Amino acid sequence: MMAVYDIIIIGAGPIGLAVGIEACKHGLQHLILEKGCLVNSVFHFPTNMTFFSTSERLEIGGVPFISHGEKPTRREALEYYRRVTAHWKLNVHTYEAAERLEGQFPEFTVMTTRGMYHTRAVVVATGFYDQPNLLHVPGETLPKVKHYYDEPHPYVFQHVAVIGGGNSAVDVALETYRRGAASVTMIVREPALKSTIKYWVRPDIENRIKEGAIKAYFNSEVVAIHEKSIEVRTPQGMITLKNDFVLAMTGYHPNYELLKKFGITFTADEAQRPIYNPETMESELPGVFLAGVVCGGMETNKWTIENAREHAPRIIKTLMQRLQR
Repeated sequence: MMAVYDIIIIGAGPIGLAVGIEACKHGLQHLILEKGCLVNSVFHFPTNMTFFSTSERLEIGGVPFISHGEKPTRREALEYYRRVTAHWKLNVHTYEAAERLEGQFPEFTVMTTRGMYHTRAVVVATGFYDQPNLLHVPGETLPKVKHYYDEPHPYVFQHVAVIGGGNSAVDVALETYRRGAASVTMIVREPALKSTIKYWVRPDIENRIKEGAIKAYFNSEVVAIHEKSIEVRTPQGMITLKNDFVLAMTGYHPNYELLKKFGITFTADEAQRPIYNPETMESELPGVFLAGVVCGGMETNKWTIENAREHAPRIIKTLMQRLQR
């Protein structure tokens, strides 16, 4: 007889781990499935990234997060969430992707790349970081175009174009500029940088743009990418820029294909938010819950680790009531 879990959590990010911890607290048998490594999205953040939040706002499971500075680094976060997972003895299967969901509450079957599992309830906490927003322009498939950024060294002595006006784009522009890029140009569709730029970074990027160290084109967009150049539409007309690498920091979106396979429904507006009850975090499918940043749909800045941690107790409270425990 195959074991039946009380809850299967898809996604081993910080919020998926938080749901697993709440399941442990209430004696529920759980399994966490992750298609990549533990906290896969955090692992793929830029190597030198510093979080916007302070360490205590990233804590889960009552385990203190001690960092060297006021704001923790990516490296510190990876170590912290590994320790949390070990402390709570969470049942995590890494490098095992969920592919299909069948059944109904309280008898679901989750099919993965390695097998199948039976469960009474499912939590989808898949985030959005694996799905970049594409430019949809000629040349985007060239190897020089990157939708993820890790570190500045590969761009030493190179002509770099950074697309986007948010925190990621600003961080990439400043870091590649300071680590030896031949030139750094920002291309921003909006008339200005986003209002959410980190307050300690904004003066730096604004001064670099003002002095011309980093060139910025606002109300502009890339329309074609070539081996050694890019074409940009600006308010003054079309221009061609010398270019070796395009770093497209254009944001990300949830894995809608997977969510649709699971039977999750969405709002009809541009946000395409999954439909769920905010009090219980339950989708329109009884027994299938949503947690974390995936709840925001295309509004990927709506939920963060610090304000999505509360999804976990809501889900487990509802499930305990449904299971009459």
